[in-house]
Amino acid sequence: MSPRKLIRTVRFHELGGPEVLTIDSLASPGLQATDVRIAVKAVGLNRADAMFRRGQYIEKADFPSRIGYEASGIVIEVGEEVNHLRLGEEVCIVPQMGLSQNGCYAEEIVVPNEYVALKPAGLTFAEGAAAWMQYLTAYGALVEIANVQKGDSVLITAASSSVGLAAIQIVNSLGGIPIATTLTGAKKAAVLKAGAAHVIATQEEPLLDSLKSILGANNLKIAFDAVGGPQIAEIAEAMSPEGTIIVHGALSPETTPFPLKIALRKSLTVRGYVFTEVIKGIGRFHRAKQFIHSGLSEGTLKPVIDRSFKFEEIVAAHHYLESNQQIGKIVVVLD
Repeated sequence: MSPRKLIRTVRFHELGGPEVLTIDSLASPGLQATDVRIAVKAVGLNRADAMFRRGQYIEKADFPSRIGYEASGIVIEVGEEVNHLRLGEEVCIVPQMGLSQNGCYAEEIVVPNEYVALKPAGLTFAEGAAAWMQYLTAYGALVEIANVQKGDSVLITAASSSVGLAAIQIVNSLGGIPIATTLTGAKKAAVLKAGAAHVIATQEEPLLDSLKSILGANNLKIAFDAVGGPQIAEIAEAMSPEGTIIVHGALSPETTPFPLKIALRKSLTVRGYVFTEVIKGIGRFHRAKQFIHSGLSEGTLKPVIDRSFKFEEIVAAHHYLESNQQIGKIVVVLD
């Protein structure tokens, strides 16, 4: 029996900054009956990857740990029970839990078939690797939970991130009104160009007063918040009665208070959310895949790529990820 070929795979052996990432050579994994083997062409980077590497994420690393939620590539082998995918097809990886074992930063990966989606022909491999985490996250919150309708005002914080831009696109596709925030005015023009109806630079403009100026009092129906921290109270004060605040991130280093009196007065829903809510529910997962694939195919959803790096530049790519300079997605491409 010939030895399995070695695959270059990014791992880390301790928690820390980007410099803990190494490129290791690992034996190509075996293939189960329902698995798909993919030659990776591009990998998408997410803020969750950096948090995971630093030990700050909802998942904890098991050393030596793999890393990375999403990728795109070409099918090179399928398990005996996989009938809907063929060799040579171009595909995207839908994020799954278990980063330490299932991380996508590698030349070749083996993935359960339910987490493999056909890449729309109009997308590059880089765009295919940049799509699923952002749209899956935004879809679950805005469609499944908030049920955004035509004319609904939706606040989207940290809107220059890939998830923020995805949320803007989804809200627009549903006929809602996306109101975005970013820290400074430096990114306002880009976020407006990406489809936001209004943009508030929160370090330069008062959030609550700005929302009232845009919408009037008590007219914000939905908030999709990646920040948390003290501004939750301002968001709550701007909400309409029976409005919904969905918190999906914790970018603020400060404690996030629960705005109890405002929530009582306005009958608000304030709840935490992570994308795994979507993939854990069969019905939701199926609807999400249909919605996202249709949007990508029709062009109503279009990933925004900020910058690409080579596989060998993974440490530099993570330094850039943590710099917060980007507008959209950072990808790593493989030859």
